[in-house]
Amino acid sequence: MIAEVEEKAMKLPRAERGLLASKLIESLGSPFEDDEDVIELALRRDKEMDEHPETIMSEDEFWASIDEYRRR
Repeated sequence: MIAEVEEKAMKLPRAERGLLASKLIESLGSPFEDDEDVIELALRRDKEMDEHPETIMSEDEFWASIDEYRRR
């Protein structure tokens, strides 16, 4: 069914495809809309960084750790 809808949608003029895409994205809502846990986690991590600034990782350190993880 999705393939049929996609096929029909791709035949729409560009402006109509854009409008449809916008409506579909809006229909998904925010990933954080109903998730209080995400907000609580962010606030807790922020407090932890304030209390223990030595644990903060720079962007370069972050990406280096990602590269190291991928090499494993």
